[in-house]
Parts: sequence; C-alpha cells; structure tokens
Amino acid sequence: MITLAVTVGLAFAGYALTYLNGLRLSQRQERLARVNRQLGDFYGPLLALTEANSRIFAAFLEHNARPDGRSPFVHETPPTEEELAEWRLWVTSVFLPNIRAMRDLVLAHADLLSEPVMPPLLLQLCAHVSGYEITAARWSRGNHEQHLSVVPFPSQEIAVYARRGFAELKKEQARLLGRRRAR
Repeated sequence: MITLAVTVGLAFAGYALTYLNGLRLSQRQERLARVNRQLGDFYGPLLALTEANSRIFAAFLEHNARPDGRSPFVHETPPTEEELAEWRLWVTSVFLPNIRAMRDLVLAHADLLSEPVMPPLLLQLCAHVSGYEITAARWSRGNHEQHLSVVPFPSQEIAVYARRGFAELKKEQARLLGRRRAR
C-alpha cells in the first residue's frame, strides 16, 4: 500500500513538474514573440526613422545655414523667400513623409508599446504631424504665411525614447534566447 502511494505521489509530482515547466516555456515563447514584434514592428522602425530624420535635418542645416552657422529660423534676420522655398521643398519631400511614417507606426502599433499608457511625447509627435499637414495644405493652395507646425517636434525626446526602447528590448530578447551579455 505504501509503495502504491509513493508511486502515485511520484507520478503526480512528475506530472505537476512537467506541466509547470511546459507552462513556463510557453510563457517564455509568448514573451519572446511579443519582444520580436515590438522590435520588428515598432521600436526598430521608429529608431530607423528618427535616426534618418535627424541625419537628414543635419544635412539640411549644413547646406542651408546662414554664414554664422545658424538656421534661418533661429536667426535675428527672418528667412528670405529663397530660404523659405527651400524649406518647403525639404518639408514636403523629406521631413513630412518621415514624420508621417513615425506617426503611422504609433497609430498602427500602439499595442506594442512597452508602457501601459501612451507616452506624451508620442502624442506630441502625432500633433506635430497634424500641424505640419495643415501647413503643407496651405502651401499647396499658395499660402506661404506659415512655415512651421503649430506644435514643436520632440526630436531629442523621441530619439532618446526610440534608442532606449530598442536597446532594452534587444537585451530582453537576448535574455529570452539564453544569450549572455558579452563582457
């Protein structure tokens, strides 16, 4: 009788351990799949877009800065018509498509955010894009009175956010894959 009880107890314990291990592995696989989606569908593309936008803006400034090295928009002398026309060209062909893509990532993949609530800087990004869309629409109608979005672009904040989110998720991915950090 004792032998039967021990056998049943060991069988039950083995089953319980197998079940718990399977549950743990399944949860780990689900977490890895989510991290992969976060990296591939949100944080990776957001990082690429913010870096590209930052670099192309730096190139714009390099080619269009005033002799003292400053942007025409932060200078005591207002921008010339030629400078404003060049700005409109860069905004409509480069900057606006980039920031629209960033906004579209936020709208399409908000479920992949690491935070439990929408970060205010992402809401500011969305508002900035909308502000530029109305400005660009006015330009297309020949109205060139306004040249900036009514909401400032959170360039530094969004760059830090994208880099940090990407780096943290890459560490989590490596941990879930069983890789150790290189020392």
